[in-house]
Amino acid sequence: MERNLLLKQIKVERQAEIKRGSMAKPLYRLQRFLRRAQLFLLFLGVAYIMAGSVLLLQRASLVVTQRGATSPPLPSIPSPPRALELGMPPVRVGGYGARSSRIMARWQGYQPGSLLDNRTGARWLMSRNLEIRHLRRRWFHSLMTEKDMSQVERSSPRRNVPHKGSYIGCFLDNSKERALRGSVSTDFRKMTSTMCQDTCSANGYQFAGLEYGSECYCGNHITSLRVRDKECNLDCKGEKGSLCGGVGRLSVFKVEDVLPGQRRYRNVRYRGCFREPENSSSTSLVHVLQLNLTSQSCIDACMNKEFPLAMLRSPDCFCGYATPDFTLHEPAEEEYCSQSNTTEASLPSTLQHFYQVYQTPVQDSRCTEKKFLPEKSSSLVALSSFPGAGNTWVRHLIELATGYYTGSYYFDGTLYNRGFKGEKDYWKSGRTICVKTHESGRREIEMYDSVILLIRSPYRSLMAEFNRKCAGHLGYASDQHWKTKEWPEFVSSYASWWASHVLDWLRFGQRVLVVHFEELQTELVPRLRSIASFLNATVTEDRLLCAESNQDGHFKRLGARRPTFDPFTPDMRGQIDRLIRAVDQALRDSNHTGLPLEYLPR
Repeated sequence: MERNLLLKQIKVERQAEIKRGSMAKPLYRLQRFLRRAQLFLLFLGVAYIMAGSVLLLQRASLVVTQRGATSPPLPSIPSPPRALELGMPPVRVGGYGARSSRIMARWQGYQPGSLLDNRTGARWLMSRNLEIRHLRRRWFHSLMTEKDMSQVERSSPRRNVPHKGSYIGCFLDNSKERALRGSVSTDFRKMTSTMCQDTCSANGYQFAGLEYGSECYCGNHITSLRVRDKECNLDCKGEKGSLCGGVGRLSVFKVEDVLPGQRRYRNVRYRGCFREPENSSSTSLVHVLQLNLTSQSCIDACMNKEFPLAMLRSPDCFCGYATPDFTLHEPAEEEYCSQSNTTEASLPSTLQHFYQVYQTPVQDSRCTEKKFLPEKSSSLVALSSFPGAGNTWVRHLIELATGYYTGSYYFDGTLYNRGFKGEKDYWKSGRTICVKTHESGRREIEMYDSVILLIRSPYRSLMAEFNRKCAGHLGYASDQHWKTKEWPEFVSSYASWWASHVLDWLRFGQRVLVVHFEELQTELVPRLRSIASFLNATVTEDRLLCAESNQDGHFKRLGARRPTFDPFTPDMRGQIDRLIRAVDQALRDSNHTGLPLEYLPR
């Protein structure tokens, strides 16, 4: 009896277990499906991210095969390093003692600061997302075949855009045989035919040519063959529907004819009175004989023949370049040229061999061609400076002297749009001759094999950087800006950065060449020669003199406008002077020359 009851109970439990199993089976299958779905979605997410990364990485190689473009840009320059304020509370303008003594103590006890990478803000994320969208769009267009492109062109007819001047035609052009051999300018964002023509007219040229939609070439003579107009098929970057050349093709315009008295040239600069070189044939390439010779007629004649120098010795006019035999570095007394309007026969023999030399608006074309390094460099060279110390200007000079692009740790779209093509190249690519940086942390410094350390007076650097922050690369801050509370706060934080930047590079830099901005201004050719030697770049004297002739570039503020009052208070000067002494002593202790005397407080 008990056995039957036990068997019956076991049977009931088995039936209940089978029932529970039949109910749990769908639930178990659902759980397995969800687990597999999670793994599958995770796999899809990873694959999507990897595919996007591959597309961005492939962009460089895809575009390089077409036009030598570069890798994706990096974010813009960060704010001043907060590492300078480690352990220091905010200091008012008058409280400079603790901060400046901290900087001097860093050179003795030395605790290197590091830059905090301020790249997490919403503003940066928005700009970064916009850059990625542009990259994807460019990658898509780079994969389109010529047939696809022609279909797009047929589907979107061009509109006729009125322009200045007279259209001459489409001409062949390449880096070895330029159709127009005068000045060159670039704007990858705003280039138009009108802008190019105005630039060429202001430089004294008769023809303006546009190529690749963004490059402007000027000249007085067209030296290549004309091709079919339809081969110039690229729109201007700043004016859709207006033709701006093509790939290896130049859309050439004749600029508007202007009466001689109404021409608006850039400033013609008088270089001084110079003795005739012993080998005059190497410099005075063209001799112009005029009956009623004036300085203006000589300048016009040399501009028409595309020479940057006009040399006047009545009744003769000579046109040419600066050369090693005629460097324009040793001017003579003006009295030797004061009788230049007298006929040569009545001049004493000692005065018959001196020229009045004028710098024309024509650009010296011997150093305008630039390119990336033909082979990847194994050495990474930094061009490091405090912001406002003239880094962009020195990059311009290095590119002119060496013929190679410079890179940047950051990405500045304004610089890229105006012709600094290395700005978009990945800073570790090894394709640029040196890399701009403002970083000064130990980790960032030790990433470079050597450094050109550019130093400028802190007074001028602080004002230049404040001008840039308030009014851009070429503008000036107004008196109202200088009177706000932002200026004292700017000096309080940035002045100590100026000092710590130099101290960190002196301590952790592996191979350091110190260059003073002010000495580069007064002795440009020898200083530029030493920079080229440091970079292991072979440069000719003609190219160095060409760089000197074209030294201003597109990023020099016109004039020297200063606020109507002294923006530096006595407390600010006390803080800055302490830092100057500390940096000067650090340079001497590191076997470098000290700061120029004009830096030091009197």
